[in-house]
Parts: sequence; C-alpha cells; structure tokens
Amino acid sequence: MSKRGGFPGGMGGFPGGMNINKLMKEAKKMQADMEKDQAEISSKEFENTVGGGAVSVIITGDKIIKKLKIAKEAVDPEDVETLEDLVLTCVNGAMKKADAAVNASMGKYNIPGLM
Repeated sequence: MSKRGGFPGGMGGFPGGMNINKLMKEAKKMQADMEKDQAEISSKEFENTVGGGAVSVIITGDKIIKKLKIAKEAVDPEDVETLEDLVLTCVNGAMKKADAAVNASMGKYNIPGLM
C-alpha cells in the first residue's frame, strides 16, 4: 500500500499544530486593522513652522500640502535663498512628522520581509 500525500499533521495543518484557517483569519484581521490605521493617518494633518513663524506648512498624512504660509517679513527680494531654505526646512519637517506618525502606527505590524 502506498502512502497518501498531503500536509503533515493532517488536512490543513502545519507542523506544530498551526491551522491554516486560523492563520488566514488572523491575516485578514491584520489587513483590516492596517487599512483602518492607514485611513486614520491619511486623515490627520501635520503642521510645522520655522524661522520664528516666517514659514508654516500643513500637510496631510498622505503628504499632500494643504497650506503654505509665508510671512511678509520673510520676503526679501535681495535674499531669496534664505526664503527657499526656510520653505524646504519647513516642508521637510512636516514630512518627518507624518513619517513618524506612520512608523508609530504601522510599526506594531512587525511582519518579517514585508516592512
């Protein structure tokens, strides 16, 4: 008589007693939780201000700039480079805040090889 093929441990099982149906259910729950967390982050706004209020920006969790404000005092036609630096620093700071929020939220999903 020949041996029957299949999974070790019986139908739908993995070594160590892990059930594939249970694993799939947990994966679907994790996916739903991740989608919920991503939606929450996307709806949040992140603000950054530099130069003592000379430049401020508000971005969404999706890194879309919603508002950029430049104080009149910051506009000097003889020193455009300083204003450019302030804008870049301000926007990059807001992006870092958004990234930190994403990492804090999504970091709980420690899936080797995925992130």
